[in-house]
Amino acid sequence: MTIGIGDSLPNASFRVHSDKGPAYLSTDDVFKGKKVVLFGVPGAFTPGCTMNHLPGYLDLNAEIRAKGVDTIAVVAVNDVYVMNAWEKATQAADKILFLADGNADFTKAVGLEADMTPGGMGTRSKRYSMIVEDGVVRALEVEDSPGQIEASSAGHMLELLQR
Repeated sequence: MTIGIGDSLPNASFRVHSDKGPAYLSTDDVFKGKKVVLFGVPGAFTPGCTMNHLPGYLDLNAEIRAKGVDTIAVVAVNDVYVMNAWEKATQAADKILFLADGNADFTKAVGLEADMTPGGMGTRSKRYSMIVEDGVVRALEVEDSPGQIEASSAGHMLELLQR
């Protein structure tokens, strides 16, 4: 069952890169007491994610944060090393928090997993974005197909934040 508006995020752990190497962050670490825009992508370095989805959140970073957003985070079913490399390649450090969900634990817990086995990618995340306030989902937009980037775009999230 997919998480919905008004639901609290489940307890889960993400892997992140730190100065000391891989580290863990819990959902509380990321969301408790904060307003967060989280977007989920099918995979780091994939064309749509790298050339279209992520750049919007870089381009509109200041405008989104001006709406009271503490953190903009991206989550993907990739390991922490791939997510760290993606962060470096996109020069997104200090702008976007890269959350590795290598085993899809968080993705499955929120019901947003996608079977991309036919394309050789296994279990991945649907493309989505959400606004989370103190661990509670306030807005959720899930794309109909992984190649679509409209409802989950940074521009659309900015519109929702302005309401």
